[in-house]
Amino acid sequence: MYVVIMGGGRVGLSLASSLVAGGIDVTLIESDESLCSNAAAELDALVICGNGTDVKTLEEANINDADVFVAATGNDEVNLLSCILVKDYNIKKIVARVSNPDHEEAFKKIGVNDVISPELTAASYVEKLITRPKIADLVVLGKGNAEILDISVENDKVIGKKIGDISPTENYIIAAIYKNKEITIPKEDTVLARGDRIFILVKSPAVKATAKMFTK
Repeated sequence: MYVVIMGGGRVGLSLASSLVAGGIDVTLIESDESLCSNAAAELDALVICGNGTDVKTLEEANINDADVFVAATGNDEVNLLSCILVKDYNIKKIVARVSNPDHEEAFKKIGVNDVISPELTAASYVEKLITRPKIADLVVLGKGNAEILDISVENDKVIGKKIGDISPTENYIIAAIYKNKEITIPKEDTVLARGDRIFILVKSPAVKATAKMFTK
């Protein structure tokens, strides 16, 4: 996976660091020279000192090869313009940070996949949007010891099985299920069907394996 991030402030730099640590190829674009120098010193990644609203800068970042573009500056207008520009390229996911809630609709209208409000701009949250796209939502609990996954059941290996046969384990417990337009606490004999939404409390180290168990 290749990710281009525009914005080398707190959110952009933290996100880039997390993705690089996870083995993901990242390029960071930042217009402020001091932030660029700081990012270049901290990141094992390409850092471009330039304007993400400039096509030449985007192409220098090999935007054509990007799977994900993240507009992470604190300026909504700059983020919106960059998202409009990258829509011309074949990018699978576009994520934008939006400071003013009144601007969210504008981002959605141009096809931005995920609009992140200031309350949700923790780098860890954005990282999960990028690296765990099959998980609809994810909330980190406590000090990162456990997480709640909101997952659509799609794996043939668990479809048709009773909750009691697969939960709880030492790593996770299925806490709730949205089935037949109703959310309930599942019983041991509740049978999973394709498309059921389940809410799983899982230990953080087991998140990937647990998510894979229920998704394709």
